[in-house]
Amino acid sequence: MTNFSQTANLIWDIAELLRGDFKQSDYGKVILPLTVIRRLDCVLEPTKDKVLEQYPKVQAMDVQNIDPILNNKSGYNFHNHSKYDFDKLVADPENIAQNLNDYIAGFSENARDIIEHFSFDVQIAKLEEHNLLFMVVKRFQEVDLHPDVIDNTHMGYLYEELIRRFSELSNETAGEHYSPREIIRLMVNILFLNDRDILTKKGVVKTAYDVCAGTGGMLSVAEEYLHELNPDARLEVFGQELNPESYAICKSDMMVKAQSTKNIALGNSLSKDVFPNKKFDYLLTNPPFGVQWKKVQKEIKEEHKNLGFSGRFGAGLPRVSDGSLLFLMHLISKMKQDEEGSRIGIVLNGSPLFTGSAGSGESDIRKWIIENDMLESVVALPDQIFYNTGIYSYLWFLTNRKEKHRKGKVQLINAVDLYKKMGKSLGNKRHVITDEQIEELTQIYGAYQAGEHCKIFDNEDFGYTRITIERPERDKDGEIITNKKGEVKVDTSLRDTEDVPLKEDIEEYFEREVKPHVPDAWINHSKSKVGYEINFTRYFYEYKPLRNLEDIRADILALEEVTEGMIKEVLD
Repeated sequence: MTNFSQTANLIWDIAELLRGDFKQSDYGKVILPLTVIRRLDCVLEPTKDKVLEQYPKVQAMDVQNIDPILNNKSGYNFHNHSKYDFDKLVADPENIAQNLNDYIAGFSENARDIIEHFSFDVQIAKLEEHNLLFMVVKRFQEVDLHPDVIDNTHMGYLYEELIRRFSELSNETAGEHYSPREIIRLMVNILFLNDRDILTKKGVVKTAYDVCAGTGGMLSVAEEYLHELNPDARLEVFGQELNPESYAICKSDMMVKAQSTKNIALGNSLSKDVFPNKKFDYLLTNPPFGVQWKKVQKEIKEEHKNLGFSGRFGAGLPRVSDGSLLFLMHLISKMKQDEEGSRIGIVLNGSPLFTGSAGSGESDIRKWIIENDMLESVVALPDQIFYNTGIYSYLWFLTNRKEKHRKGKVQLINAVDLYKKMGKSLGNKRHVITDEQIEELTQIYGAYQAGEHCKIFDNEDFGYTRITIERPERDKDGEIITNKKGEVKVDTSLRDTEDVPLKEDIEEYFEREVKPHVPDAWINHSKSKVGYEINFTRYFYEYKPLRNLEDIRADILALEEVTEGMIKEVLD
């Protein structure tokens, strides 16, 4: 099996042919579709002759849709009935553009649909205009992408590595498109851990859905991992993706793996749910971090206002600058309400844990999730684990069918120190979670026991009541001012708030923490609001005493020896 990095480098080098005639930001528009087409070409190569032999026969039949017949000959749910393949294309340099268009037109409808999302016909004309088309196609003809050489898993890696590099050239956010495989594997491990049916039963069929499918990495890993655990189980995968190129790659990947391409849809899942009546067993996704939802706010606000909890966003709306929690609410709306329910795994940055005070959209969403006992566990990941950002990120796991011993509880797992430094960084990714660490984290989750990396809390531990403290307005002599009804006037300039943990009695808290300092204060109960936040860092904070001055002085003087007395002159 070829190393996918070597193949990625080989394809990346082809882009050098475009230098000068194409903008760097447009390299991907040529290389990515050709990579997909070459992959399909290699996949179909062993059965191409059978398809060509059958093609004139079905043309003579009175059959409107010949695709199923030819697909049967190809052995896949797609085919190509053009007389050309990459070998024949490079054998006729003079007619390369015409022949390439003929070759693309020979694909079955579902494969053509994929290629059309790249708008590759425009690039073919431009390559021909600059006398580059033959050279580029010839270089791709020399790259073997047959599944025997590079399997589906590593083909996924290859696509994502190319996208990452092209995104860097165009200053786009590559992390919107894919997630590190070890993160997906950890998510899948935890999602499947307690599902005995999917792990043991023969012939069991479950469904998985990724609302931000990207190139299909999460769905692919979930499917492959399930096959490892139980070869007799089947995971039917569904996905929706906004980016046309990622969508096309995802669909081609699913096509090669005999998954239904109809289950992969293009479009913004927040503004248009293409699976409105569909529920899923497993829901997993890595939505883009901190991305605005301004473009679709009209549709989302209308759904929130008109449908309330009958729609997807009844619990609240986060600020427009970050739509992460919208994706989570969308997934929750897709959970099955039968006896087994559903499980969700989602990657989020730190913001959804605590952003927004009581009464804000974010806090109300957390309140709805936690009070309905859906949040099962949160895992804090190491920093520098993603390709496009070095920030800390978190895995949230939710279910609407918690096990008995987890009811009313939330498990927090701190994995920020569980990583291995990579020998060579990939973008911002410098850390990797090893297979052994994935196993350790899965065991920590499954053991469900408090320890160094694990803490277990009651749902109420994350809640608080924000109370408003009022104080009277006084005149210049310090006398309290009242209105005509004799009611004390409030000095709004002295208004303050306190967050009282849900488990505390508000009045007792007020008497203990507020009254001793401001005896004339009172609580304005009409303004009290309940909020929820998960301050992950605080729960795992370990006090480290400051070093004493003598130790610091000793270190400085040790340095002084190196600097030949210069520091001692300053200290003395």
